[in-house]
This record gives sequence, structure tokens and C-alpha cells, in this order.
Amino acid sequence: MNSLKLHPDTIDEIKHRVDIVDIISERVVLRKQGKDLAGLCPFHEEKSPSFTVSPSKQMYYCFGCGAGGNAITFLMELGKQSFTDVVLDLARRYQVPVKTLEPEAREKLQRQLSLREQLYEILALAASFYQHALRQDIGKTALTYLKETREFSETTIQAFQLGYAPAGWETLYGYLVEQKRYSVQLVEQAGLVVPRQKGSGYYDRFRDRLMIPIHDTQGRIIGFGGRTLADEQPKYLNSPETELFDKGKTLFALDKAKDAISKQDRVVVVEGYFDAIALHAAGITNVVASLGTALSSDQIRQLLRYTDSKQVIFNFDADKAGIQATERAIGEVADLAYKGQVQLRILNLPGGKDADEYLRLSGTAAPYQELVENAPLWLDWQIEQTIQGKDLKQAEQYQQAVKAIVKLLCQIVDSMTRTYYAERCANLLSGGDVRLRPTIAQELIAQVKRFQRRKYTNSSEEIAVEVTVPVSSEQKLLIEAETLILKAYLHCPEYRSEIINALQQAQLNFEIATHQFLWIQIQAVQEQLELDSLELLEKLQNHYIQFPEQNSKISHLFYLDEKTKLDIHRTPLAVQASVACMERVMCEKVSRYALLRWQKTDRKLDPEGWKYYGEELTRAKQRIAELDKMRHTKFADLVQLPWIG
Repeated sequence: MNSLKLHPDTIDEIKHRVDIVDIISERVVLRKQGKDLAGLCPFHEEKSPSFTVSPSKQMYYCFGCGAGGNAITFLMELGKQSFTDVVLDLARRYQVPVKTLEPEAREKLQRQLSLREQLYEILALAASFYQHALRQDIGKTALTYLKETREFSETTIQAFQLGYAPAGWETLYGYLVEQKRYSVQLVEQAGLVVPRQKGSGYYDRFRDRLMIPIHDTQGRIIGFGGRTLADEQPKYLNSPETELFDKGKTLFALDKAKDAISKQDRVVVVEGYFDAIALHAAGITNVVASLGTALSSDQIRQLLRYTDSKQVIFNFDADKAGIQATERAIGEVADLAYKGQVQLRILNLPGGKDADEYLRLSGTAAPYQELVENAPLWLDWQIEQTIQGKDLKQAEQYQQAVKAIVKLLCQIVDSMTRTYYAERCANLLSGGDVRLRPTIAQELIAQVKRFQRRKYTNSSEEIAVEVTVPVSSEQKLLIEAETLILKAYLHCPEYRSEIINALQQAQLNFEIATHQFLWIQIQAVQEQLELDSLELLEKLQNHYIQFPEQNSKISHLFYLDEKTKLDIHRTPLAVQASVACMERVMCEKVSRYALLRWQKTDRKLDPEGWKYYGEELTRAKQRIAELDKMRHTKFADLVQLPWIG
């Protein structure tokens, strides 16, 4: 449904009906603070409240972490949902009719929403049926298995809504279709019954199985996993793909784990349902499980929404199948991991145990938690796997190991990280011989360079190399100056004409990419408003909801801290100082360029060019001197902006 284009009238009506205080107070304890309300920020850990809500502006802002927006952005950020999903949820809550830009799409949406609501209802009823069956005589074996074999408490069984599907062929069918009068087509669409191959009629998909409900991130049941209690194959049977259930995009227990993932800033991914349940029962609640298939990139991206540090720990089984599952999962996230955008770690438990077994043998969660804390980075794990089981004294096996290691090293973008791992691998390949280590490390780096040269030569496209460049003092100056100008423009409408004139007079544009993007959006929104309109800030915020990535980078500009409040109270002077800062940065760039060209121009062969660049250099240096003098006299005592020189 994310591809739907919602009608602006629907969005406007929802914004009109929604009260930000109602939305936020359901999740944050708010207390009166003057005209506004304050509480502890739900987006980061804090002991004193820096999170404020303005009922008059219908906006929130955290002075601690910079999170800010309106009711829609709050729900998007907190629940990690798309704009469309949040708007549709609010439409249902506030009973706002949903319109789309195309009438046929609107009808399709209404049918889809109606179908989804019915499927949620049927699945919830099926879960209750299975839970009830678990407590009857027919479910005695299943309940004993849970309590004695798995050692689950009654609290855990209820928390995860575990149940039992009776052995009969039409038990659930009879309950839902014959007793509750749901159409058999709907029950089939929920994935609970299957049409018979011969003759007419249907039979239950799950029979004589321990039933584990699968929830979406909002806690609604969307499918089931069923574990056999006999020798039937498959051992685990999942619901089929349905309108609600997409196995490749769903993670078991994420609804229960997401808050803990955000607070602990990392997530542990295990293979099985019972591994996840056992860890949650032991108090380790930042855990999810894949659904018996290879972890997909969609599932990994879903997890990354909940952790700022992007720390993901794979704890799959240590047997051959588990190792293969780990390697496949690494493949899904390798590009991000090589660039350092995911902090990926691998945990293999001692003795080849899975998490459930290990917890039962340990008796407490502490040993497992310690292993999580010390889980090696994925690259260390892969290097160990490459060398494991090889006799490095045998030339053929040694070369195989070197070839695999070079392939890994070639993918590392950062040269310092690559050198570190080359030295680490050299230590492993040398068998601890200190004399051989430097030679092997140099040879590994040389092979990496040869491999990259071959790759470059054979490629028709240039290879992109990522370089991490530290932010210079000049860049910091530019960021500070442009930030102050944009804040003044947004929050002081009476000075907008003056700001535009100052920028035009100095022939300046915004250079920071996010500021450029914001300035373009300001012009686009302002075409519909008067220059001094007070509506600009609100309309711009609503406009930016559609650009979540950019919104996270500029949302701090929509709010004022105490220092900026003080600065923009002296707005004319602050603008002049900021424009002067921007101009100085531009002059520095002109100066450097003119000097470079002047030095490279032959005075005898091109006297005019040599003279021109020399004059440009002189003019730039003179203007820099003038701007520095202005800084130290006119602006210094009033506006605390950084400076160069």
C-alpha cells in the first residue's frame, strides 16, 4: 500500500483532526511547562526532560537529540513506519474517509482495507482456538512438551500466545466456517485451510502441531508457525504467503523486541522460534528470529531502523547448515558492512549449541549475555572460517587460504582497516612466527593492489573509491553560518527580504547539500505564500514529511535553542555576520584557485593570464582582510560565530 498516492484532502483532514498531545501522551508522560508540555524523550535515553510538545504549533522537539516534527512524523519515527501506513492507521482511528488521486485506486484500497481487517479478525480467532485447545485433554502432550522439555513458564506460554492445533482434518474448519460462519474463501486467504486435491471441500493446514503465532510490528497476528509433535515432515510448517504475511519481510518477535533493540542499540538474530522465546523468557529481549529461511536484505533493513549504532549480531547454529545460513545472511548485508554502515557481529555458541539449549545448560542468562558482548566482528569470524580446518603447512591449502583472505581484504574500503586485517591475517598464516609476519602482511597488501589493478584494467567503468574526509574548520564555519541564516529566515519572517537581498548582493548560494535542498523547498513552498507569511514553517514541515531521509538532516533548523534565540534576536547583525562568513569561505576558495593557476601559468608564454590570476589573488586576499576586520570590530561582541584566521 506504500505506493498509493493519497489525496491531499485526506492528509489535510487527518492533520486537522489529530491532536499531537493525544498521540504523544499515549507513549510519553507529559507535564505542563509554561505554554508547552515536557517529558522524557522516547528517542534517546535521558534523565531530565528535554522533549517538548507545543499544542499551539502541533509540533514536538527534543533539545537533547534533535528529533522533531508533528504527530505524523512522531509515529513514523517511533514505529519505523512509512508515511502512507501512518496516515492510513490515523484515518482508521479518526474515521476519516480515505481518498486517493485515482478513483479506481480508492475503491481498490477500501476493498483491500476491508479484506485485511477481516483476515486480522480470523487469525486472532484462530489463535484463541489454538490456545484453548492447548488447555484441553487433546493438547496435554503439547503443554507437557512446552513446560517440561522446553522449560517454559506459564507466563511465557501466555505472552507468546502458544497453542495447539488438534490432529483432526477439519477441526479448525468446523469452528471458523460452520460455527463462526466465516466464508471458507476468507479462511483460505488467511492461510488456515487448504482445498482438497480430489473432490470438493477443505482441510486444516495445521494438524497435531504446536502453534506459534507470528505478529507484525504492531502486535497483530499475521500468520503461524507450527512445530510437529511427531515425526512428520516438515518439522516446522509456516503459514503461506497471504495478504498479511510475507515471510521474506517478517521477523518473529520483532513486535516484542523493538523497544529493547532501540534502548540497547543492538539486535540479536537467531534461527528458531524457540531460541527467541527462550531468550525473551530469560530477560534478553532484544532478540528476533528468522522464519526458517535465509535472512533477506528486506529483513535486515527493517532491523536497522531500530538501532542507531546499526549493531546486528547473528547467532545461528554452529553446525554446517547454521554456518551456511550465517554466510548467506552476511551476503545480504556485506556491502553495508564493508563500508562500515552496519556493525555486524557473529556469535557461535560453545559446543555447537543453539540458544535454547545453551540457556538450559547454563541455568542463567549471564553467560549468554557475556558472549553477546564479546561477539567477534563478522570479518574476524569469516577469516577464522577461512583458515579453520586447513593445514597451513601444506602449500595447496596455504594458497587456498591466502586467496580467500585476499578476496575478503579487497572488499574493505578503508585503507587503515585493510592494513589492520592484513597484519592480523599475517599473524594467523605465519603460525605465530614473528619473523614471517611482516613479509606475509606486505605480500597480502601487494596481492590486494594487484587484484584491484586487474579489476580496474578489465572494467569499462571507473572504480569508485570511498574516502573519509574530516570536516575542515572552513567547512564547520560554512555550516554554522548557513544554519544561522536559514534559522533566521524560517523563524523571523519580517527579515526575509533583507536576507534575500544580502545573499544576492554578495552573489552567494548555499553550498552545504542539505541546505541547498532546503532552500529549493523553501522557494517551492513560498511560491504559494506571501514572503512574510507565518505559515511557511508549518507548511515546510508538512512538506518535508515526504522526504524522511532529508528531514532527519534538517529538522533541527525548525527549532531554536537558547543560543540561537539570542543570536536571531539581533537578526540584521546576525545575517550580516553569517553572510560575511559565507563570503570569506568563497574568497578563500577563489584565493586558492587563483594561486594555483598563477603558479602554473608561464609569465613569458602567457603574460596576460599570469597578470589576471595575480590580480584575482590580490583581490581575494584584500577582501579576506576586509572581512576579518569586520569580524573583529562590528560583529565580534554581538554574534558568536566561528571564524578562520
